[in-house]
Amino acid sequence: MSSSLVSLASLLGISFASGVNLYAAVLVVGLGIRYHWLTGLPPELAPLSHPLVLAVAAVLYCVEFFADKIPVVSAVWDSVHTFVRPLGAVVIALTAASHLSPVDQTIAALTGGAVALTSHATKMGVRLLAHGTGEPFTQAALSAGEDVLAVTLVMLVSRHPYIALAIVCLLLVLIACLLPLLWRAIRGVLRGIGRWWTRWFGPRAVHG
Repeated sequence: MSSSLVSLASLLGISFASGVNLYAAVLVVGLGIRYHWLTGLPPELAPLSHPLVLAVAAVLYCVEFFADKIPVVSAVWDSVHTFVRPLGAVVIALTAASHLSPVDQTIAALTGGAVALTSHATKMGVRLLAHGTGEPFTQAALSAGEDVLAVTLVMLVSRHPYIALAIVCLLLVLIACLLPLLWRAIRGVLRGIGRWWTRWFGPRAVHG
């Protein structure tokens, strides 16, 4: 296998997974390296297998696991992680590229952050649409699906990097194609939330 393509698969796969669920991605990478379950990952990611890193990631994953199932809490959590997940992907990318030149490290960091932000923004958009349905089981199903996607991508990066690379590229193209439709749907949901807010908390509601 071409080492360049394998490195690209690792960068894109782990970054995309981090944008969906950063803590699950860190846990799988760290545990896989520590217990030699995943042997195809960049050796520079060994710091993620440190017990302290694993403990912090495990605690935060547990918090996210439950927060993700509650619609209002999930929305706040995802909003905060608009900064956390891409930054986490940048740190992972820089760690994986620590043996490269400063220019290559910068490119890896920018690429990792951009891919993570893309997957995170898509996740937030889909979640916002799900909030509009008011149906709680949809949130749980989406949360479980996101966890499976993040874990599967990391495992594929290790065992079948070319497949992981193809899947991530396909997902990015799909996101780009669906972005206008998703954005229109999100604007509709936001307008509905705005009307609801005005109806209940606007001047007429206060003085009525």
